[in-house]
Amino acid sequence: MRIEDCSFCGRPSYPSKGITFCRNDGKQFRFCRSKCHKNFLMKRNPRKLAWTKAFRKAHGKELTVDSTLLFGTRRNVPVRYDRELVAKTVRAMERIAEVRARRERAFYRKRMAGRRAREVAAARKLVAENEHLLPRLRGSERRRLAALAEERGVPVEELEETEDVVARAVRKGKAKAFGGEVRRVRVRTDGGVEEVTERMDVVDDGGSGEDVEGVEDDDDEVDMD
Repeated sequence: MRIEDCSFCGRPSYPSKGITFCRNDGKQFRFCRSKCHKNFLMKRNPRKLAWTKAFRKAHGKELTVDSTLLFGTRRNVPVRYDRELVAKTVRAMERIAEVRARRERAFYRKRMAGRRAREVAAARKLVAENEHLLPRLRGSERRRLAALAEERGVPVEELEETEDVVARAVRKGKAKAFGGEVRRVRVRTDGGVEEVTERMDVVDDGGSGEDVEGVEDDDDEVDMD
C-alpha cells in the first residue's frame, strides 16, 4: 500500500492515519495531523514555516536535485504483475535508500562545514563587546594560563581551556572573584566562645600579573563554612 506524503509539511501520511480533504474540483489533499490541516485551511504558505519540508528545500537545507529523488515520484501507469520484477524492485528500493542516506549525510557535512569556526568567532566577539562584565584574573591564575599556553605551544589568547581548567577556575573564582567571608571562632578569657565574620575584599592588581602586598594569594587555602 502506498504511503502518501503530507500535502502541507511533506511528512509521510500512513494509511488509516491523518486527514483527507477533497476540494470542489475533485483534488484530494492528505494531511498527517490536524496541525497541517488547520494551517492549510488558514491558507498559510508552507515555504514560510520553518518546520515544513518545503521551507527546508527552499532554503537549501535538504537535497533538491538528485537522481535518487526521481524514483519516489508517483507514476499512474499500470504494470502487469511479475514475481521476478517485484523481487528486483524490492532490492532496488533498498539500494536506493542506502545511496540516498549516504548522499544526505555528505550534503549535511558539507553544509555544516565551518560551523565550529563561526561559533568560536561569534563567542569571541561577544566576549570582546562585554569584557567589562567579566571578573579579572588574579596574578596566579594568569601565570598558570601562561604556563599552560607555553607548554602547548599556542598563544594565550587562542588557548582553549579544557574542562578541568574551567572547573578549577570556577571552584577558586566563585568564592574569591568578588570577595568572600571568613568565619573565625575566638575563645574569650572568661572561657566563652564567640564567632567573628570577616569580610575579604579582592584588590585588583591592574593586570600586572603580580599579587598585591597585604592580600592573600589565590592559592592559599581559606576555610569557609
